[in-house]
Amino acid sequence: QQPGLLQEARTLLFMPVLFAYSLCWKAVCERSIASTSQMLDPRTGGWRADVLGAFGLPKEILLPPVPSGTEIGALPGGARVIAVAGHDTQCAAAAVPSQSEDAAFLSCGTWSLLGTELPAPVLTAESCALGLSNELGANGKINYLKNIIGLWLIQESRREWRRRGKEYSFADLERLARDAKPLRCFIDPDAPEFTPPGDIPGRVREFCRRTGQYKPQSVGEIMRCIYESLALKYRFALDQLQRATGRRFGVLHILGGGTKDRLLCQMSADSTGVPVVAGPVEATALGNFIIQLAALGVLPDLAAGRGVVARSEALKRYEPADTDAWNKACETYQDIL
Repeated sequence: QQPGLLQEARTLLFMPVLFAYSLCWKAVCERSIASTSQMLDPRTGGWRADVLGAFGLPKEILLPPVPSGTEIGALPGGARVIAVAGHDTQCAAAAVPSQSEDAAFLSCGTWSLLGTELPAPVLTAESCALGLSNELGANGKINYLKNIIGLWLIQESRREWRRRGKEYSFADLERLARDAKPLRCFIDPDAPEFTPPGDIPGRVREFCRRTGQYKPQSVGEIMRCIYESLALKYRFALDQLQRATGRRFGVLHILGGGTKDRLLCQMSADSTGVPVVAGPVEATALGNFIIQLAALGVLPDLAAGRGVVARSEALKRYEPADTDAWNKACETYQDIL
């Protein structure tokens, strides 16, 4: 929109490294955040000249990507500045308390990112059609994942009720959802009408009406619909990951703020049929921390850091239950997608 501005540009800095630049006045391009631009080749970690050319972007303003954990400078007092994984999801993934290949992770906040760690990218037509992405992780591996809307639906519903003079805590909403009748109606959380802020509860009711389902009325029924729809969407994403990778996942690690929501964690286990391990809640901060510790030599590598997280955090395990009812609900859910 401002071609003149691009012509004047000398260096492109992604936001995370812009903050690092303000600390030590050294410019770098950290690899994990660069990979979210879709201009990076996930096989080589270098810039894709064909993509840049297609959009008329000058390669001269792009710095060579450096790995997460690269030391880039120091503060005047001598404290060293480390380029951690600039993409917050990759910091969170660095703190997954597991090294197992049968583990998937769900970084659960306003957005939900469900993925697994791979040694190499999956670049098939099927992968593209499923909307799965290859992002470079803090340890140089691929975090192969699906973007799904997350707690935004709950957050924005709470704001809407507050605008109407009804105040509910998140604990209140969880309790009301728990008390509502199960598996009556569902939405597609990623339907476009649920992205803008506003009357999410009204849009939930309208989606259910339009798709010929029971139309939820009470706050608890609306919340139950949102919770169950998220859990079913996680199941679909996990199935897509398994199909694209050929893996069978034996555990789902939930990270971030969503770990505080016990109902969502239990429903995720019930829906997927896979045990859920919830924690750490501050996965992004812990991942950032262990990347720095590994860079400074305090830890030998990120694998050791994950071990520290596993031993230090209070992790909660949820076993699947009511799987027959959820399997039946999944058949209904497929019809509305």
